[in-house]
Amino acid sequence: MTWDDLDAHLDKVPGTVSAYVGRLNAAPTWTRHADATHYAASTMKAAVLLALWRAAEAGTLDLDAPTPVTNEFASALPGAPRFSCARHYDNDEAVWDRVGGTAPLRWLADRMITRSSNLATNIVLDRVGLPAVAQAWALAGARHSVTGRGIEDFAAREAGITNVVTAADLAALLGGLATGAERPGPLATPAGCAAMVDVLLAQEYREDLASGLPDGTRIAHKNGWVRGVRHGAGVVLPDDAPPYVIVVCTTTDLADGGATGEEVEDDACRLIANVSAAVWAARHELAG
Repeated sequence: MTWDDLDAHLDKVPGTVSAYVGRLNAAPTWTRHADATHYAASTMKAAVLLALWRAAEAGTLDLDAPTPVTNEFASALPGAPRFSCARHYDNDEAVWDRVGGTAPLRWLADRMITRSSNLATNIVLDRVGLPAVAQAWALAGARHSVTGRGIEDFAAREAGITNVVTAADLAALLGGLATGAERPGPLATPAGCAAMVDVLLAQEYREDLASGLPDGTRIAHKNGWVRGVRHGAGVVLPDDAPPYVIVVCTTTDLADGGATGEEVEDDACRLIANVSAAVWAARHELAG
């Protein structure tokens, strides 16, 4: 299948499908509506992870210090009441089991990525602050992505404060982490980038990008979904070819897997898996 064939196939999908594929530190081999904005869903958690690690390296936060696990947060909308997460809307009982106690930020960050915990995300976001996440996006070279509020901040959402991403920006962020693990870069120290890549490699939700790869293939990735939205963004690390970044963002009626992690595989998952498989088949021919 050529890239034109893939585009023609995706042209038939209802809604918007964006993509970015390329080697690290190289011009992309294939893009499709790469600067189109999509509701971020949980992919914004990758930027929160970077903001946390940068704060830790700056000495303003201690990743291993006990942190209160609470479920009450300030809204991004000035003057709005504080808000809370709904337990049934989350994917990780382990974090909820600690409400009223403490947990290290390092552990919360891990649950934020590997189990996509909303509660863990809001706790980490509360500690680092929205401006730090904006700076993380900017340092990655993102041009359109915005993290404007926490998860389930409905007052802010109704006021038009939202979280959006693009395929190109997610590629810049995750590609920057993978590159930064090998040599100094703008995002964090090589050790810090390597630690974040390790967290992304431990992702437990593997029904989209990862399911299009051969068993055992390493992929450092973050996905996200709500009804009508399904995204996958990652860096694939083949044993027989250089690493490459792949991002597929979909805003489509095919994404009907709902909000929780119990039943998340849907037609949008299979679409993303098929794109991932096609890119895997072309891994030796990617430009750069």
